[in-house]
Amino acid sequence: MKGRGLPRGRFLDTRPLRGSRAFRDLWIGTSVSQLGGHMANVAVLAQVWELTGSPLGTGAIGIATALPMLLFGLLGGTLADTVDRRAVVRAATAGQLLASAGLCAQALAGDRSVPALLALVAAGTACGALGAPARRTLPVRLLPADQVAAGLALTNVSFQAAMLAGPALAGLVIARWGFPAAYAAQAAATAVSVLTVLRLPAMRPEGAAAPGGGGNRPRRGGWRFVLRRPTLWGSMATDLSATLLAMPVALFPLVNEVRFGGDPRTLGLFLSAVAVGGITAGLFSGTVTRRRRGGLVQLSAAAVWGLALTCFGLAGSLWPALGCLAVAGAADTVSVITRSALVQLETPDAYRGRVSSVEHVIGVAGPELGNFRGGLLASATSAPFALVLGGLTAALAVAAVSAANAPLRAYRTPEPATAPAGDSAPSADAGR
Repeated sequence: MKGRGLPRGRFLDTRPLRGSRAFRDLWIGTSVSQLGGHMANVAVLAQVWELTGSPLGTGAIGIATALPMLLFGLLGGTLADTVDRRAVVRAATAGQLLASAGLCAQALAGDRSVPALLALVAAGTACGALGAPARRTLPVRLLPADQVAAGLALTNVSFQAAMLAGPALAGLVIARWGFPAAYAAQAAATAVSVLTVLRLPAMRPEGAAAPGGGGNRPRRGGWRFVLRRPTLWGSMATDLSATLLAMPVALFPLVNEVRFGGDPRTLGLFLSAVAVGGITAGLFSGTVTRRRRGGLVQLSAAAVWGLALTCFGLAGSLWPALGCLAVAGAADTVSVITRSALVQLETPDAYRGRVSSVEHVIGVAGPELGNFRGGLLASATSAPFALVLGGLTAALAVAAVSAANAPLRAYRTPEPATAPAGDSAPSADAGR
């Protein structure tokens, strides 16, 4: 992004952490929570595989997360455009803490019921989906326009760092203390997140009705608003094409067993390789966040994601396979950063909650449904075939979106209209 007075460095832009205490609190809480979440994800994946031994079983995790995401994500968007977003995030995070405690309790009790396990996963996902749209709107309210992409890049780097460290920690914890300890770590991390969101300032949506007042909040829903803006639907269609058609995580246990002897350490390396690529891209994200052609960058990164996963499906030895996953992780990071900044900057604040709920549903439910699709296809054919077909189809679908959506290809991030304003910086709607 080429704003006036911006440094031209290629490395991670840390101005949001230095300039906004509220964003710093949000970033710390989110980072710790993500670490615990990735530990729990590995524990759930390993526990379901232990109980079922089936790629269809691990693929069912995708259904357990996608359905509540669809149901509660859109409701969360409406709440985020109606009431104080801080209150929504607080309540949702507290609900996630209770679900984490439930996962720990079922593991301690030695419960071998897969439906019960998936029900707890669904409950935690529902709470997260309810608060995610409000949480996604916070950086653009806490930061000036020229730092929004940098703030999202910092958030993505912490996500990738958690994805790198979380699986490795989960493997060590599960091997030494079992599944209950991994779920307990998630509960502790979520508790830290609860404490940090308590410090956030109140943030009623701009244009929402004041308590007892009339207000002028627009009535149009998030989906309709997205479909009326080519840049928004094109960006989200690009993400959906990449994740729904090529998400590989549900296939990792089967690939590991068929090609690498089922060693649990190798399973962790798969997830860590994706994170290594993501962190590397994040550390050099200044190159991306300062570029104004965000739409073209996202399209290119999404296509690379699909092709890298195609190569992963063809890789016959460990190191080439890990290299392909690292490239995929780097491409995913670039795509997520550019998409998130585009969506927030292109959406007026009065709509941001509902549009963010659409983005969240697509960004999270898409991968989970993609995992289910991959598991279902692999159970009927093979994991390599499912990976290759999915990666190629995703790349072709992204190319089709690019060909059909000239506004997305030509999109440029708007120049910031105001100088940085500290913790209470105005939203980025000005100058659009």
